[in-house]
Amino acid sequence: MSPSERPAECSAMETRPPERRKGPAPRELPPAVGLLLSMVLMNILLYLCLDRLVTAPQGPAEHAGRCPPGHFSMGQATTCSPWLSCEQLRMEVRPLKRVGEGAVKTVFLSEWKERKVALSRLTRPEVRDDFLHGLRMLQALQSEHVVTLLGSCEDDDTILTEYHPLGSLGNLEATLNLAKYRSLNTWQHRLQLALGYVAILDFLHRSPLGTLVMCDSSDLPKTLSQYLLTANFSIVLNDLDALPLVNHSSRALVKCGHRELRGDFVAPEQLWPFGEDMPFQDDLMPAYDEKSDIWKIPDVSSFLLGHVEGSDMVRFHLFDIHKACKSQAPAERPTAQAVLDTYQKVLNLLRDTTTSQTREML
Repeated sequence: MSPSERPAECSAMETRPPERRKGPAPRELPPAVGLLLSMVLMNILLYLCLDRLVTAPQGPAEHAGRCPPGHFSMGQATTCSPWLSCEQLRMEVRPLKRVGEGAVKTVFLSEWKERKVALSRLTRPEVRDDFLHGLRMLQALQSEHVVTLLGSCEDDDTILTEYHPLGSLGNLEATLNLAKYRSLNTWQHRLQLALGYVAILDFLHRSPLGTLVMCDSSDLPKTLSQYLLTANFSIVLNDLDALPLVNHSSRALVKCGHRELRGDFVAPEQLWPFGEDMPFQDDLMPAYDEKSDIWKIPDVSSFLLGHVEGSDMVRFHLFDIHKACKSQAPAERPTAQAVLDTYQKVLNLLRDTTTSQTREML
């Protein structure tokens, strides 16, 4: 090779790009695989959130039970205040409008310290004993099951309680039809309401005062009017004017009123037992006990369950306990506590089933 050719060869070698090591080229994930991974992650997150939502315990707030006797707290307040006195009721409470009237009291939506409250006044002097009985019951039975008492004045025949804008339990269907509450129109929330209703009966039957019978329950509308629907969608007992005491040890039973009761809603033992040929006489009417409340549970629960998707499934699981509630013999009916336990078991069972089915779908 001539000397003139060598520089050209060297120049060519100097400008040649360096050789790269041979190896497998990096691969990009196919779009379908990336999409599949994203869907898996989303399902995992959805599963975790849904598991928390379905299994999270729900129940009424127990703010009333945190205060000592003679005190109250409202809403989310953590401090307790003494019941308002006659002077405070006169000076600080301003009635706004009448919102209800019954045989014993008239109720006014009122304002106290920029808060909405319910002021009840005696309707007429002849029923003052019933009015004062209701006040005594309110004072003695303050708990998460009973409307919160804020104050009272016997001199003026007035009672002040917490105001619940959703009103009577009889307004349930109208409330659930509102856009704000449609998401609560499910068998889960409706069964929770039925459970709350039975819990109140259990509380009355084992109250600090003894076994109390819910006498203002001659028909379904009357029964529903005794309860209020709270903002957190629980139930509290509002009308305590007719809660006679049963004493089994002394065989002291009760009669709900002094007039004849009729219809299928009331228990058989509450009906006049001597036929149409013999006129009703209060002194001949046999007395009865708290099992008359148990007879009415299936009818009230059926109203609360409504006819939403899943409510028939709930009715199926409650069939046996409801059949027992309708036993002709009062002694054969279950206690309110037994009914409450069954309701809770059914709620837990159906929640677990719903959760399991959701997991399988994911």
